Amino acid sequence: MNAVASTALPLPASTATPAAPDTARLRHFVQQLAALVDSAPPEPDLLARGGALLGALVAHDDWLPAAYAQPSPERYQQYLLHADALGRFSVVSFVWGPGQATPIHDHTVWGLIGMLRGSEDSQAFARTADGRWAPQGSPHRLHPGDVDAVSPTIGDVHRVNNAWEGQTSISIHVYGANIGAVQRSVYLEDGSAKPFISGYSNATLPNIWDLSRNPAAAA
Repeated sequence: MNAVASTALPLPASTATPAAPDTARLRHFVQQLAALVDSAPPEPDLLARGGALLGALVAHDDWLPAAYAQPSPERYQQYLLHADALGRFSVVSFVWGPGQATPIHDHTVWGLIGMLRGSEDSQAFARTADGRWAPQGSPHRLHPGDVDAVSPTIGDVHRVNNAWEGQTSISIHVYGANIGAVQRSVYLEDGSAKPFISGYSNATLPNIWDLSRNPAAAA
């Protein structure tokens, strides 16, 4: 996983979303990202420019509605925040309870990961000569404001875990497809693969289009 941008240290545990989240920030991000995708830049430019947009979004922790920030004791949650009508991208909040982690997995499309609260560790994996999966380099820790990227061209297989033992962590992910509908794979270290389609944890989306609530586009 490649770092796109990095900013600050972890926020204190007391940081919380206000009762009336500023969803204009998410709306503004979606509009800017749609315009970027429309321009069809080469992937390196897309990741760099999209990473800067995501970095501006996660630099503020006042916009994510509480319903899409709820952990589950059973497993990490993947809440859909926005899906492009043409399936070109999706925006998701990943909510990690204490000790929760993914298996080794791929994405098959480009992706950007921005840390909003807490911290997470990402360990990249690569195939060995005998077809097994082995850790590649050291785990990479994301703090609030940091942004990383994945894609089949720069590294697409990793395992992620909540870096904080006693606290929920939240990251915002952007993918170059409706990620909940993409057939992907979970890998065992012996090289075997299991196909999966993740779906989403929520049945409703945040209403970011009601301009009567917070009409001003956030910086």
